[in-house]
Amino acid sequence: MESEKQSNDEQSIRNETDQRHAEQMQRRKASYDARKAAATREKGLIIVNTGAGKGKTSAALGMVFRALGHGMRVGVVQFTKGAIETGEAAFAGQLEGRVDFYTLGEGYTWETQDRGRDTAVAGAAWARARALIEDPRYQIVVLDELNIVLKYGYLPLDEVLETLRHKREDLHIVITGRNAREELIELADLVTEMKLIKHPYKGGIKAQKGIEY
Repeated sequence: MESEKQSNDEQSIRNETDQRHAEQMQRRKASYDARKAAATREKGLIIVNTGAGKGKTSAALGMVFRALGHGMRVGVVQFTKGAIETGEAAFAGQLEGRVDFYTLGEGYTWETQDRGRDTAVAGAAWARARALIEDPRYQIVVLDELNIVLKYGYLPLDEVLETLRHKREDLHIVITGRNAREELIELADLVTEMKLIKHPYKGGIKAQKGIEY
């Protein structure tokens, strides 16, 4: 009898727990449905991925993959990468007509160590970026590591912000890189900061193919 009573008590506790969970989920669903119903405006977003953590470019390329699934056309400009071949650039070469991928940098700024040269390269990359932004064929443009060249002053911030403000209403622009300028964060619709918690470099592990490049 004692074991039967204990079993009944345990079942009662499970039932109460399940009921509380169901009520909590109902409240969450009602809240979500209300927010979803209120969000009726459509617009092209300015999206910024920044922070010290890894994954900023990876997240942007995830959006590229998603957009391709919807039949959208994408343009990508990489502002600082270019010293090594990357998997994303190689794969993009197989998607001609769907992704236009421009790796126009010469490597990280601490490798080049030449401000004049870095400024010239950034200017050429920005000219390509503006051409993509102004081209009505593209639904998404990714400006990879633009934050870096803005941080070091290789491009005039005011000019970049002005271009972003006057982009087509339906165009999405994704910007990556550490140390996003406050003015850009203010302008953006969506900002995500990647936080570094642990990195294999600190354990002496080198960059891995398919993970870092």
